[in-house]
Amino acid sequence: MFDGAGQQGLQRSHGAARVVMAARDGRAALRDLAQSGSAKVFLPRGGAVDEAVFLNTSGGLTGGDRLRFGFDLAAGLHFTATTQTAERAYASPGPEARVAVDLAVGEGARLDWLPQETILFENANLHRQTRIALGAGASCLFAETIVLGRLAMGESPAAARLFDRREILRQGRPVWTDALRLCPETLAARESPALLGAARCLAVIAFVAPGAEDAAPALRGDLAAEGCDTALSAWNGRLILRLCAHDIWPLRQQMARLLTRLRGRPLPRVWQMNGDIA
Repeated sequence: MFDGAGQQGLQRSHGAARVVMAARDGRAALRDLAQSGSAKVFLPRGGAVDEAVFLNTSGGLTGGDRLRFGFDLAAGLHFTATTQTAERAYASPGPEARVAVDLAVGEGARLDWLPQETILFENANLHRQTRIALGAGASCLFAETIVLGRLAMGESPAAARLFDRREILRQGRPVWTDALRLCPETLAARESPALLGAARCLAVIAFVAPGAEDAAPALRGDLAAEGCDTALSAWNGRLILRLCAHDIWPLRQQMARLLTRLRGRPLPRVWQMNGDIA
């Protein structure tokens, strides 16, 4: 029983996790790892590919939460970073939840940043910014997926808010910038073909690397996929794929197919893709 008329403050989740990988005998070696609050990072052992797995132990994001992930990769290395599970943006009765992702890729290195999907629930309010800084000759493979509610639960958020900005720079100069904004006004009109149409799930894949456009011909045969619309553009060291679907499973299958082609190796184990993606 609380006494008095004062309003009780709600707890907010704050977390930050950062990994710095150095080169040792031509392989990645942990140089620094810092984590606090709800943000954690794991470095699985025994796999064929070097990987880092980020995790938000709070179980989701709501108003006033703050989450920051960072990764620095030394020159010449190839590394994959992902998240352990889908991120959930829950109702925010107060201020927005904020997420910042800052990645730095050294000269001639390659980082695959492949987080799992973000699910927006009714009245969610999420502001996220992802920034990838590439050194000379460096490359990155980036993927991001947004899901509007859970189809199996009959959810169709009408009052969610999202501002999602993605930026890739090379030696300090922007080479690709993408921003997505969802709000009650756009969700109310989302049946328009100029907006989401019938889609409830949407994703973007960006491959930025010297000669990235050369990978386009091998992908064109994979663009037609049942239950998922896919578009591709490629120019001047950039290859961009955009996907949308009514259900998350066909979209995940298509993303797994395309990402596997671009990587030349399987997806991180935490993605748990157990179907045929050939």
